[in-house]
Amino acid sequence: MFETSIAGSLPKPEWLAETNMLWPPWKLSGADLTAAKRDATLLAIKLQEDAGIDIVTDGEQSRQHFVHGFLESVDGIDFDRRVEIGIRNNRYKALVPTVTSPLRLRGRVHPEAGLARAHTRRKLKFTLPGPMTIVDTIADTHYGDRAALAMAFAALLNQEARALEAEGVDVVQFDEPAFNVYMDAVSEWGIAALERAADGLRCKTAVHICYGYGIQANIDWKGTLGAEWRQYEETFPALARSRIDQVSLECRNSRIPMALMRLLPGKDVLVGVIDVATDRVETAEEVADTIAEALSYVPPERLFPCTNCGMAPMRREVAEAKLVALGAGAALARRRMAI
Repeated sequence: MFETSIAGSLPKPEWLAETNMLWPPWKLSGADLTAAKRDATLLAIKLQEDAGIDIVTDGEQSRQHFVHGFLESVDGIDFDRRVEIGIRNNRYKALVPTVTSPLRLRGRVHPEAGLARAHTRRKLKFTLPGPMTIVDTIADTHYGDRAALAMAFAALLNQEARALEAEGVDVVQFDEPAFNVYMDAVSEWGIAALERAADGLRCKTAVHICYGYGIQANIDWKGTLGAEWRQYEETFPALARSRIDQVSLECRNSRIPMALMRLLPGKDVLVGVIDVATDRVETAEEVADTIAEALSYVPPERLFPCTNCGMAPMRREVAEAKLVALGAGAALARRRMAI
């Protein structure tokens, strides 16, 4: 009951990359960088295990960014043709590469999953960017249609996801923050692309939909959403009808009506009980209280305490303390249920 997990990313050690950044430059290169990524991955797993996290991730330690870490292994993308675009409906700007020809994987994208699998006996989750979010984080001069581009990426994501499953990954999660921005497109082609990415997988499949990293642009955007954030209300019914097993969502310190979780019958719900937009560390009691609230809408066997989003840009000591709070809070919730 209440198996814990994180959305995916953890801060990178200062010896690996610049800290407190969303797109951190590597501090090493060549064989030294490869070795440092390996060490950081093992450290991320150990930190999660020590904190009592039940379903661990690699912490995305080998990726500079959750989207571009995938794009770097795709032919048909020109990284020399970077352009600045507004992403997430112009919430903030990013310098992105350009799709210039048909897309094709050069080979395995994330061999670090095998490293992670070999070094933990716990369940392992591995995260991939969702097709819609990739489309929103790249320029395109070849396909000329967002839905067609998403389906092209979905085919490549499925190729990598099947390889991850073959290596023993227990959960493949697709990160789709764009689902909270382009709600009409979610129904029109977003879920179809997501299901194409997960096609044929026998392991658990998940989709993570949140309100973004705890960076200022996202915090400012949240301030414009009013007294209640109801974006989930538009997408959850369609997700409930999808073949995806699990939905990871933001909850802690948000203005999302918790009753919206009722729109996900039959799905595992990864409830964000840790706020990644503040350095304040939750107490175990606060985590357990959030779990207790969510139990009004989610059966206990389907509730998985999680973080609201990734913690990549966060100060490392804060992120580690929040991991401990997550594990301790879930343990307290289990004890309360046993009384």
